[in-house]
Amino acid sequence: MSLHASSLYGRSPHIVIAGGGIAGLTTALSLHAAGFERITVVEAAAAIRPVGAGLNLMPNAVRELDALGLLDALEAGALPTRELRYYHRSGGLISREPRGLGAGYRWPQLSVHRAHLQQVLAGAVRARLGAAALVTGVRVTGVEPLPDGRPRLRLEHRSGAVRGRASLEPDVLVGADGIRSAVRAALHPGEGGPPWNGMLVWRGVSRMPARAVGSFMLIAGDDRQKAVVYPMGRPTGPGREVLVNWALARPAEPDRGEGSGFGSGSGSGAAFGCGDERLRGDWDRSVPVETFLRHYEGWEFDGVSVPDVLRAADSAHEYPMVDREPLDRWTHGRTTLVGDAAHAMYPTGSNGATQAVVDARALAHALARHDDPAEGLAAYESARRPAMTALQRANRRLGPEVVINLAHERAPHGFTDIHDVLPAEELAAVARRYAATGAFDPDTVNQGSPYEVPLPAIG
Repeated sequence: MSLHASSLYGRSPHIVIAGGGIAGLTTALSLHAAGFERITVVEAAAAIRPVGAGLNLMPNAVRELDALGLLDALEAGALPTRELRYYHRSGGLISREPRGLGAGYRWPQLSVHRAHLQQVLAGAVRARLGAAALVTGVRVTGVEPLPDGRPRLRLEHRSGAVRGRASLEPDVLVGADGIRSAVRAALHPGEGGPPWNGMLVWRGVSRMPARAVGSFMLIAGDDRQKAVVYPMGRPTGPGREVLVNWALARPAEPDRGEGSGFGSGSGSGAAFGCGDERLRGDWDRSVPVETFLRHYEGWEFDGVSVPDVLRAADSAHEYPMVDREPLDRWTHGRTTLVGDAAHAMYPTGSNGATQAVVDARALAHALARHDDPAEGLAAYESARRPAMTALQRANRRLGPEVVINLAHERAPHGFTDIHDVLPAEELAAVARRYAATGAFDPDTVNQGSPYEVPLPAIG
C-alpha cells in the first residue's frame, strides 16, 4: 500500500519543499503526480522572476518532464540540441557528436533559458496544486528533529504582509535550497562553505543573428581555459535573431583584479565562503565584458566568433567555480536533499539541472511506494546517492571535456587531423563512460521512465 493511498496518521502527509528552483518545483509536480496532495514550496525570493542564463537538459530529464506533461510548453521556448562539437583553442575540431533524437534517443536534448524552464514549472505548480502551494518571501533557516521523527523548521518571512520568524512541523521536508542549502547545513553542521577550485566562471546571454552562431553547441579551449557557446531558441523577428548562451572558465588572476571578491590565489581546493572574511564574495557579480574579453580574442570555431558573442551580451556575471564534497548521507529521518543541495557539481556535462529533475521524480516514486516516509526517503537515497557521488567525482576530472585537455597535452600548438592525436575509439570511450556514469546512455533512457506511479483506482 502506498503512502498517498494509506493516509499517514489518517490524513494526507504534509510535505514541505525548501526552495522554489528547478529541483524544488519539479519535486512538487512529481509528488502531485504520484498522488500527494498537501505540498508546500517555500522560496526565499520575493517572487519567481526570470533570472539566470541558459542550460542544457539531457534526454533523461526531458523524458521525466514529458511524463509530467510539460514537454510542449517547454519546447515552445527551447531549441533541440542536435550536435555538440569540441574544439582545441587553435581552431582544430576534436570531435562532433549527434545529440538527442539524432543520437538515437526517444527524447530530445534541449537548450533552454533557465528562466523559461522555471516559469513553465512554476506555472504548472500553481495550476495543478493551487496558488497557495508556492509561498515566496519565506526562507528556511534551520531544522531540528522532533521525537516522532518529523522535522521542525525555523522560517524567516522576508516580505509580504507577515514579517518575522515562525516554525512549522511538516511530515516530510525536502531540501531543494541549492548549493548553500540551510537544510543541508542543519543536517551536516560544521561542513563549511563550498570548496573553490581557483577557477572563475563568467556567464551571460547574447542576442545575435542566427547565421552568426551556427546550429550546434561548442565547447572549446585548452588545459587552462574554456568557452561554451550555444543557441537556445528559434530565430525571431525580422533580423532572425536568436538567444545565445555562453559560459567561460579560467583560473583567477588576483594580481590583475580578477576574482577579488572570491579570494586570493588560484590553488585547487581554496575555500570559498569559509570563515575567513577575505575569502567571501558575491556569488553573482555583474562585471563588464571587458574584464575577461582579452582572454578570448581570436577564438573562432567554424564561423562562430566567441569575442563577437561576448560583445553582444547585455550583461555578464562572474562566479567562483565551486561544488560540494560528496556526502555519505542525504537523509535523516523524514528530511532529505535533492538537486544542488544534495550533490552540487562543477558545470560539466550538462548535469546540474538534468539530475535535479531526475532526483525529483525518483523521490516521489520512492515515497509513493512506502507507507513509512522515512523508509521512502531512505530508498530514494539508496537509488540516487551512489550514482550522483560518482558523477560529482567524474566532473572534478572534467567529465567529457577531458578530451580538450588530452588534445592540448598531446598537441599544444594544434593539429591537422585529431585522429593523429586522439584515436576515434579513445574519444568514443570517454563519451560512453560519462554517459554510463550518469545513466543517460540511449539504451537506458529509451527504456522509459522508471518513476511512474500508478494511482489507486477510485470507486
